[in-house]
Amino acid sequence: MCLLVAGGKSGDLLTVEENQMLTQTGPGTPMGELFRRFWLPVMLAEEIPGADCTPKRLRILSEDLIAFRDSNGAPGIIDAYCPHRGAPLFFGRNEECGIRCVYHGWKFDVNGVCVDLPNSPEGETYKDKVTTTAYPAVDKGGVIWAYMGPADKKPELPHLGFMDVPASHRYVWRMEVECNYFQSMEGDIDSSHVKFLHSVLGSNSNNPHVKHRDADPDVLEGTVPEYVHLEDTDYGVAHVTVVNKGNGTQTVHVGSWLMPSFTLGTASEGVGQQNIRVPIDDEHCQFYRIRHDMNNPLTERELWECKYSEFVYPPLIPGTFTPAANKGNDYLIDRVVQRNFNFTGIRSFSTQDTALIEDQRGPVMDRNNEHLVSSDNAIIKIRRRLLGLAMDLREGKEPPTTSNPELYQRQSKFFDLPKGADVVQEAQPFLVSAAK
Repeated sequence: MCLLVAGGKSGDLLTVEENQMLTQTGPGTPMGELFRRFWLPVMLAEEIPGADCTPKRLRILSEDLIAFRDSNGAPGIIDAYCPHRGAPLFFGRNEECGIRCVYHGWKFDVNGVCVDLPNSPEGETYKDKVTTTAYPAVDKGGVIWAYMGPADKKPELPHLGFMDVPASHRYVWRMEVECNYFQSMEGDIDSSHVKFLHSVLGSNSNNPHVKHRDADPDVLEGTVPEYVHLEDTDYGVAHVTVVNKGNGTQTVHVGSWLMPSFTLGTASEGVGQQNIRVPIDDEHCQFYRIRHDMNNPLTERELWECKYSEFVYPPLIPGTFTPAANKGNDYLIDRVVQRNFNFTGIRSFSTQDTALIEDQRGPVMDRNNEHLVSSDNAIIKIRRRLLGLAMDLREGKEPPTTSNPELYQRQSKFFDLPKGADVVQEAQPFLVSAAK
């Protein structure tokens, strides 16, 4: 386990080269090749709603693609451009189990096979020699999943809880974020920001304990979680934190980061939350937030909070996946609200995060100039784990989860213990053995 003193250690900072490896996911990059070993969500299933629907533009891992459903309803994800002379297939005709390029009529099925080449006398014989890039696609859990790696390395789909419950048991949502995938994901594994960034001031805005709590040790008691366990596991990284409370108890949180970019949360009793980041390119990512109940349909209250409260799921600009409160309008920050109601002056819980991550010295953060402290331990651990996985893959060692999708069946757990109890022992049932 890695523990830091305030100010961090130089060995925990990433070099420029390591930061590039961590954040670059295009074709041929070490991290890009690692991501291509996993099934990734690439869109909501409703974005391609039915057989022979309108094609959808898609950019994932710096590759331009289109998604569609064929006449049988099967999803397909193929190169955005016709291999004949590079015409955009987005304008193609989706008909009779294939996309037909409207420039010269070449037609491709969901597997990238050319099924018609009508503009040439040798078309019937030549079409068998023509293919376009196509990636396996599966409709599961309200999401379209794609596998973009080598065909002989294709794993099973990950067994995430929300994927196997009825549609009434889950709420699936996504938005697009204007920063690197890891920059977005770090907020989920940041132990200390919640009680600041997401806090409400209360009725007395002049209370010095509200405005200056970062300088008051008595106020910090019961606010900042402490890491008591960090472990590399076969699924990623397990982490356990405690928050000491004033009544002689401590709240324990057992959490997990699942490779390559999945994190877990708890929305309410019995309702889990899955957060997933998928790189669009090195400066943009998709963010999925999925709530689910393994045993029961989501209640009317839970669905109302998801759809209408605008707190955890901020409203999007109609027809897009861009939040209405965004970088272009300063996230609709209200300075009066900031002085009198909450710590940021930004309404939505998610937007509070987005405002602080989209421009950490730019959309790709320079991690060589950080000043890390002990509350950053999990972030440090996961950075190193991802870099290690990418370097292992370069040496021919495949990620462990690709051969065991059951490893994804994790849950985020909160529980209280008496102060002084053996936290790690009590948390052990929710952990797995360390990775080799």
